Amino acid sequence: MQIGIFKTADEVADVAIKELIDVLSVADVKTLGVATGSTPLALYARIRDAHAAGTFSLTDFKAFALDEYVGIAEDHPEGYRKVLSRELVGDDKTGLTEENLNVPNGFADDLEAAAKDYDEAIKAAGGVTLQILGIGSDGHIGFNEPGGSLVSRTHVDALTKQTREDNSRFFDGDVSQVPTRCMTQGLGTIMDAKHLLMIVTGEGKADAVAAMIEGGVSALWPASIIQRHPSVTVLLDEAAASKLAHKEVYTNAWEILR
Repeated sequence: MQIGIFKTADEVADVAIKELIDVLSVADVKTLGVATGSTPLALYARIRDAHAAGTFSLTDFKAFALDEYVGIAEDHPEGYRKVLSRELVGDDKTGLTEENLNVPNGFADDLEAAAKDYDEAIKAAGGVTLQILGIGSDGHIGFNEPGGSLVSRTHVDALTKQTREDNSRFFDGDVSQVPTRCMTQGLGTIMDAKHLLMIVTGEGKADAVAAMIEGGVSALWPASIIQRHPSVTVLLDEAAASKLAHKEVYTNAWEILR
């Protein structure tokens, strides 16, 4: 695991786009794992900038989302297909097509079958080359909440009260409007990606970051599973890194190895 700590969220995004381009520009398998929430938005803006400048494009790439709500209207603006379409789809944005944007089907009649089909679609595409990740304040990645299996595949799950409260900011602050269920890539599915790029900003994520990096691997902090992945880059602003005990060690290693 390589850990970079930077002063601001903008600096994190600047490093993240370089990491993403470095990996995907030489990738044999043109697949990108995409996340939602506030954290990756600055990175998506930089992908759009790179596309406009002609330095990088998602043309011919397939994208696979981490998760989707179950029980949200298909045309709801906070459905994750809608969010990712707004951020990434179109020749005037990144070159990614709607056809090549894959999102778990939280609207299927048979949700369990749809979850299995999603894992199969990732496999058929050759797997995910680089997976963008964020982390929840309770340590979840995707919508893998505390207490779940560390080897799970794409599945339907319940959202915790904490996650629904955190996500209520996207629903006019009304937690009652946040769905209670989701379909999410499992931790086992996420760990199949060739490279993981974790981006975390803000003091509200500091406890989760400390547990992920310096705690033991535990289902109580699902993101801690990435300690077992062979190719992980974690990019933090100073606020998110504020509770790490060994910041100097990580900064020194980053400077030497980079």
